Amino acid sequence: MPRALLSVSDKSGLLDFARGLHDLKWELLSTGGTARALRDAGIPVRDVSDVTKFPEMLDGRVKTLHPAVHGGLLARRDLPEHMAAIAEHDIEPIDLVVVNLYPFSQTAARKDVKPEDVIEQIDIGGPSMLRSAAKNFAAVTTVVDPADYTPVLAKLVAKEDDLDFRRQLAAKVFEHTAAYDSAIAAWFAGERKETFPDRICLPLEKAQTLRYGENPGQAAAFYVERKGSGLAGITQRGGKELSFNNLLDLEGALLATDSFGDDVCCAIVKHTTPCGLATGATAIEAYQKALACDPLSAFGSVISFSTPVDDAAAEAVSSLFVECVVAPSFSVGALEILGRKKNLRVLEGRAKWAPNALDYKRVRGGLLVQQRPPAVIDDRSWTVVTKRSPTSAELTDLLFAWRAVASVKSNAIVLARDGATIGIGAGQMSRVDAAFLAAHKATTAGHVTTASALGSDAFFPFRDGVDQAAEAGVRSIVQPGGSVRDAEVIAAADEHDIAMVFTGVRLFRH
Repeated sequence: MPRALLSVSDKSGLLDFARGLHDLKWELLSTGGTARALRDAGIPVRDVSDVTKFPEMLDGRVKTLHPAVHGGLLARRDLPEHMAAIAEHDIEPIDLVVVNLYPFSQTAARKDVKPEDVIEQIDIGGPSMLRSAAKNFAAVTTVVDPADYTPVLAKLVAKEDDLDFRRQLAAKVFEHTAAYDSAIAAWFAGERKETFPDRICLPLEKAQTLRYGENPGQAAAFYVERKGSGLAGITQRGGKELSFNNLLDLEGALLATDSFGDDVCCAIVKHTTPCGLATGATAIEAYQKALACDPLSAFGSVISFSTPVDDAAAEAVSSLFVECVVAPSFSVGALEILGRKKNLRVLEGRAKWAPNALDYKRVRGGLLVQQRPPAVIDDRSWTVVTKRSPTSAELTDLLFAWRAVASVKSNAIVLARDGATIGIGAGQMSRVDAAFLAAHKATTAGHVTTASALGSDAFFPFRDGVDQAAEAGVRSIVQPGGSVRDAEVIAAADEHDIAMVFTGVRLFRH
């Protein structure tokens, strides 16, 4: 009679699977709560303690850590000496292991949970059984995911000896235990207040296979730290499947609106950087102001709203070719209006960062890891460095420009007025070129740059950037400061009667 060992924390689907095994004349071994659940359902089961001849002890910490279990799992059926060794000690083979682990991550995520309660959710016996069984996949089937109950049972009913299938299940075991151990290691690092431990383990789970990567010749997939979080926590309400580039642009669009907190904001993004960004009293006003910045570049863009999208905003957006629209929510009418465009991807929800999340940048052979930029961008650390102080209206425009430039690729210059970008110079090799491009884009779109505010993500290394801004009619500038030529740059601003503030904070986005 074949034997199965069942010991699970997540009991979803367990009873139907166990009944299927019983109907196929399998002997069922189990422990603790799993054994009780089977008995309560009228399914015959044998306690593991009957097999080990040793009671569960230490409040259940020791149940399956015994040669009678691991010998039955690890013995190679093709080696007579292995089979003779377990027979000598009255150990019977175990052919199927069904285990899922204590809910460590769920427990650790609870607010105000005690460390000792988290530690109790570190599973020892479960991973040990899984690893023993998976190592011997040539003879033993391992099930760590309730989603696999149906295909496993189907193989058994068909009496199909599928070695490749068992190999796939074994690989899934080691992926699962590696992720489990990674979560434990991360928790210990958090307890030590250690942001950058010696090793960072990223237990990423595949959310979806993508059609291709940045280009059609590149295969790609989307992995997440936790299903239902971040971008994976957004619900797609219409349109084609998301692409690799869509997901990158969505991150850029959400980053742009994040800086404005609860303000009504709209970001229009191309190639991960804004081509228009604005605040307004309503979603449609913010959208129209953002679109006015650079309507030509907005073609084929990704749009992020920080506020619910109503029918009026949806009608406005639907008149433009857009790849994706993301917002916290949509009115029923908005979904119907946007749904008329079959290829438009409509995404609903808030893609929140996990607490204390780190920022990763890929490089060849590894990752650069840093803390995320500040979630709140304000004017508390600002210092006026010129003879003329900004007016109240100028300060409002400067704060908008400073928040806006945080999401623009470096070197970055933003021209702003009345809660909207009017010109954006992004990704330039020199800051004076970025300033020139911002003014050029503004005038090309029909904007008057006179009396605008300018935001720079890093300091001006020379006065030429300020001279360029003055030529465009800029009247106020916000920048980090910190250059060896700050005095020269400040003097240039004074010559042009430009009010300038230093923030003391750099906002590079490479």
